[in-house]
Amino acid sequence: MKKQILIDMDGVLADIYMQLVNYEERATGKKLDLKSLEGITESKAFSTYRECLSQKGFFEDAPVMDGSVEALEYLNEKHRVLIVSAATEYPNSLIEKQNWLAKNFPFISWRQIVFCGVKDFIRGDAMIDDHLRHLESFSGQTKILYAQPHNVGSISDSVVRADWREIVSMF
Repeated sequence: MKKQILIDMDGVLADIYMQLVNYEERATGKKLDLKSLEGITESKAFSTYRECLSQKGFFEDAPVMDGSVEALEYLNEKHRVLIVSAATEYPNSLIEKQNWLAKNFPFISWRQIVFCGVKDFIRGDAMIDDHLRHLESFSGQTKILYAQPHNVGSISDSVVRADWREIVSMF
C-alpha cells in the first residue's frame, strides 16, 4: 500500500536558506559566518527576512536543494507525494512557487500541490519539513526534520533529522 508523504517546499526542495544568506549579504554588505547562525531561526538570523520573502522573484529564483530531484522522483514512483507549502502569507510566492515546481519538478502534477496558511489540517503517513513546529502538529506516524542550519539542535523524541540521502533509504 502506498504511503502519502507530505513534503515541504522551502528549505527542503528549494534552497531558501542560501537565498536568504545571499540577499542578506547583498543588502548589508557584510559576509555572514554561517556556523554562527546554526540553531537560529531564519527570522532572527537575517535582518532582511521579511523584506526578502516579499521580494518579487525570491521564490522563483531559488536554487534546487542538492539531491532533491532524484529523491522526489524515487518517492513519487513508489508513494503518493504531496508538496505542502505555507504560501499564502506572501502573495508573490503563490505563482512563483507554482512556476518553480513546474520548472524544477515537472513530474509533480498540479494535483499534488497544496498551498496553505498552516499545515496542521493536512493528513498523511509521513511529513518532511525543515521546521519542527510543523512536524509537532502533524498526526502521521513518520516525522522527518530536513537537516538545515536553522534546525541544528532541534530535538524531539518523535522526529528524525535527515538529509535526502537518508530520507530515500527510509522509504
